[in-house]
Amino acid sequence: MTATQSPSEPVHIIGAGLAGSEAAWQVANAGVRVVLHEMRPHLMTEAHRTDGLAELVCSNSFRSDDAVNNAVGLLHAEMRRLGSLIMRAADANQVPAGGALAVDRDGFSAAVTKALQDHPLIEIRRAEIDGLPPADWRNVIVATGPLTSAPLAEAIRELTDENALAFFDAIAPIVHRESIDMSAAWFQSRYDKVGPGGTGADYINCPMTKEQYDAFVDALVAGEKTDFKEWETNTPYFDGCLPIEVMAERGRETLRHGPMKPVGLTNPHNPTVKAYAIVQLRQDNKLGTLYNIVGFQTKLKHGAQQRVFRGIPGLENAEFARLGGLHRNTFLNSPKLLDAQLRLRAQPRLRFAGQMTGCEGYVESASIGLIAGLYAAADARSQLLAPPPSTTALGSLLGHITGGHIETIDAGPRSFQPMNINFGLFPPLAAAPTKNADGTRLRGNEKTVAKKQAMSARALSDLDRWIADNLHVAAAA
Repeated sequence: MTATQSPSEPVHIIGAGLAGSEAAWQVANAGVRVVLHEMRPHLMTEAHRTDGLAELVCSNSFRSDDAVNNAVGLLHAEMRRLGSLIMRAADANQVPAGGALAVDRDGFSAAVTKALQDHPLIEIRRAEIDGLPPADWRNVIVATGPLTSAPLAEAIRELTDENALAFFDAIAPIVHRESIDMSAAWFQSRYDKVGPGGTGADYINCPMTKEQYDAFVDALVAGEKTDFKEWETNTPYFDGCLPIEVMAERGRETLRHGPMKPVGLTNPHNPTVKAYAIVQLRQDNKLGTLYNIVGFQTKLKHGAQQRVFRGIPGLENAEFARLGGLHRNTFLNSPKLLDAQLRLRAQPRLRFAGQMTGCEGYVESASIGLIAGLYAAADARSQLLAPPPSTTALGSLLGHITGGHIETIDAGPRSFQPMNINFGLFPPLAAAPTKNADGTRLRGNEKTVAKKQAMSARALSDLDRWIADNLHVAAAA
C-alpha cells in the first residue's frame, strides 16, 4: 500500500479482458473494493466483437490441460488452486478438444461477466480511460492488453520514455460445421487422445495428397495479403502465432511439420492410404455448430481466404462464421520498466498485468492478472506478499516478465520478447531423475519426460506451501 492510501479506497483496474477480470476477482475475494473500467461497448477495438468481459478474440483453446507433462497444463492447475475465475469459467464451458482445454467462447465470457457483475465488492464502469489514471487513484492495475487505446498507450509511453515494442497476432477463421463435407473428412484426435470433456475423436480432419498439398501451398503464397501501414512494416510476428502463409513462405514442408502434420491420424474413408498432410478443425462453441481451423491464423484478404481454404478437401463448400485477420500488439519492456511486483518504477501506484507485460497466451495473461490482483490486494491491506516460488509456473513466468532471471539489463538493443510458459523458464532440478519407479535406468526420451514430471510435482508442492504461508484468506475464499 502506498503511504497515503486509505484502506477504504478501491483498487482501480483498467481493462476487463482475461487479466483484468482475473485481477478484479482476486482483489474482491481478498475483501477489497474494486472499480473495473472497460471501454467497450462505447469504444470497440479492431479485434473485439462484443461487450462481454474476458472476450476471446483469437483461438478458443487454453492449450494443453496436462498438469504432469506440460507447462501450460501445470499453470492451469496452479491457477485452479488459487481460486481462478478464468479457470472456473473455462472448466464450466469446455468443449471437446483432445488433450487441450478449449471453451465455448460465448458461454465462457458470459460466465466471467456474470461472476464479476454479481460480486458485491466489484463495480463495473463502462468508459474509456483516455490518459494516465487520475492522481487520486493510488492503487491501479493497467490490464488493457495488446489493443490498449491510443491515448492511454501514448500516456504510458511518455511516462516511461520508452518506444513501444510491438508484434503482430493473427486470427484463424471459423467454419459452420454443417458446411463441412464429412464424406471426405472424419472425426479423430491425434493418437485418439482423450482430453477434458473429449472422447478421443474431437477434431475434424481433412486429408490432402501431395498434389493437393503442393497446390494449397502455392495458393497460400500467391494469395493477396493485407497490406501493412508504413509504421507497421518493421513490426515482427509473434512466433507462436505466425500467419499460415508466412509459415508456407519459410519452406514448402514447413506446414507438414507444423499445423498440418499427418501423424497419429487414420482416414476411415481410406485407411490403407497415408495422407500427405492433414488440416484439423477444433470445436469452437458448446453447441458444436462452429469449428475453427487449427493453426490457420492468416493475413490473407477475405476473398483470398475463401478461395484458398475452399481448396481443402472437405471444405469445398465451407461457410465462414468469421474469417481470419491480423492485429497489432504492444507490450512493455517489462524487465526494465517494472519492479518485482509488476509496479511501474516511474510511478509505483500503477501496476501492469496481462499480455502487455510480455507474456503470450490466454492462460499466461490471466495468471499475471491473478498475481497482480493478489499484490494489489496486499497493498490495499497494508500487507506484504512474498513472491510465488520461482519453481512454480506462475513464479517462473513472473520472473521472465520482471527480469528476475536476468543478471543485468542490456543497455543496448532490447531483446525482451513475449513468451508462452515453458519448462525452459523454470530453475533446474537439484538432481534430475535417473531411474524409473521399478529401479530400471531411464533411457532416451524417458529422461525428458521424467524431468518434466519432477518439475511439475515440485511446482505444485512449492505452490501449496506458498499458499499455506501467505494466502490464508484467499485460500479460504
